[in-house]
Amino acid sequence: MELAPVTEADSAADGADRRRTALAAALTPTTVTPQGDRPLSGRISVRTLGHLRVRSLEGDAQRLGRSAPAEACVALLVLTAGTATLLQDGRHAVAHAGDLLLYDTARPYTLDFPERFAGHIVHLPRPGLQLSDAELRAVTVTTIPATDGIGALLGPFLLRLLDPAQTYGPAVAARLAAGVEDLVGTLVAERSPFGDGDGRRALVLRVRDHIDRRLTDPDLTPETVAAAHHISVRYLHKLFEPEGVTVARLIQRRRLQESARELARGGGKASAVAAVAHRWGFVNAAHFSRAFRRLYGHAPRDWRQLRAAHEEQPAHDPAAPVAGTGRTAPGAGRTPSRAA
Repeated sequence: MELAPVTEADSAADGADRRRTALAAALTPTTVTPQGDRPLSGRISVRTLGHLRVRSLEGDAQRLGRSAPAEACVALLVLTAGTATLLQDGRHAVAHAGDLLLYDTARPYTLDFPERFAGHIVHLPRPGLQLSDAELRAVTVTTIPATDGIGALLGPFLLRLLDPAQTYGPAVAARLAAGVEDLVGTLVAERSPFGDGDGRRALVLRVRDHIDRRLTDPDLTPETVAAAHHISVRYLHKLFEPEGVTVARLIQRRRLQESARELARGGGKASAVAAVAHRWGFVNAAHFSRAFRRLYGHAPRDWRQLRAAHEEQPAHDPAAPVAGTGRTAPGAGRTPSRAA
């Protein structure tokens, strides 16, 4: 949809009124304050890209402001001409043509354009980005130049993507919208305070400790782990990429290891296999048995029986892999019996 343009031919009063009406329809709730003595002129077009809303703006010097809460979105300004100053949360950032600015539409902000300007504003719903408040604050109200890092990919991509001359079918538009969200999520990860090596490793250790202390909780998932550390699920997965294991797989592996140790202990009062599985967070005994066999090469009951047949084996961790096999030894983990 394209809103009626405001032209230089309109009277100052009529032009200002039309401009305010158009902006109110496009960016509700927004206040518009002209700067300078010239009649207000410009154009606004509103369209969608998949589930994302796009506003293309051009106009004279003005201030856009929002004081009332609005829908929880991340707004991405792609400035193509002029200069913009963003103020939010007591911080400010200045962007020039080619730069990007991110801000949170749920909190008050102002955008100052001291001269004639042009650009696009993309509204990305918060749920789709899966950003915590801490992650969002790390990237909002900062100038993102389209010359380095992820900005060097995102800037030119958006300029091409948002060109009004480009048209996309529904399926393609949906994929492109998802691509924009992925790139913005990567931008957040790049600028995260945990992005440095020491900070990343410290956070990984805290996450691992959190998982170990809650293995028996069947509701332990990547989503609950991310929430407990005030980060997004997207960033949690990014954090564990260098670890060579996903968080979901790490949770399952640690549960299987603890189950294997308990089964290996055996004894006269040994728990049933299903009880062991349930105790370590597995809600489905059949799923537990399949996962156990994949990791250890034996069904849980066979593991327990083989363990009893290897009591005289040298002691080591029953859940540790056997060298050269990638699997664990069923007889490992018990101290050899001493002669009477």
